[in-house]
Amino acid sequence: MLDRLAVSRRPVVAVAVDGVLILLFANLTALGAWVSIPLPFSPVPITGQTLMVLLAGAILGARRGAASQLTYLVEGAAGLPVFAGGTAGVVKIVGPTGGYLIGFIVAAALVGWLYEHGASRRPLMGVGAMLVGNVVIYLLGVAWLAHFVGGDPRIALVQGVLPFIPGDILKSLLAAGVIPSARWTLGRWTGRGEDI
Repeated sequence: MLDRLAVSRRPVVAVAVDGVLILLFANLTALGAWVSIPLPFSPVPITGQTLMVLLAGAILGARRGAASQLTYLVEGAAGLPVFAGGTAGVVKIVGPTGGYLIGFIVAAALVGWLYEHGASRRPLMGVGAMLVGNVVIYLLGVAWLAHFVGGDPRIALVQGVLPFIPGDILKSLLAAGVIPSARWTLGRWTGRGEDI
């Protein structure tokens, strides 16, 4: 009887652990948003968000990584000050930087999928997965930003991609470097080993 009870609790514990991890990475993304450097020529600030988005996908996997970023957007839409510079509201999601925010969900899912399918086996593949995640964020961000800068994708590219490339390369290298130890630490904490 006790064995049956222990087995029946495992799924509940797994769901609870997943929920904690999703909330953790949603709020790490919010912390990354508080690191915000406005650019005078662009509505898009430099933030630490993309580092957290990439880590969420690589550590949590596609499903939970995307869920963490969706949770992050829901927190911001609900009025919590989680967006860049401590801002909040639906207006941020439909404003000039909204494409980047939506891109966080897609990028976390894609990076997670790449890590689930072998990107974690070699450091260079991990860096490549991170760069692909950044490209997804850029594509969705620039496509949306172009509507706010007169429909010209060249202006959107200058304001929303070019200033961010050096920092995002650095963040990609950093993220790929910490993934193995982060996965190991969370695996030990959750009792799941590499299968966080």
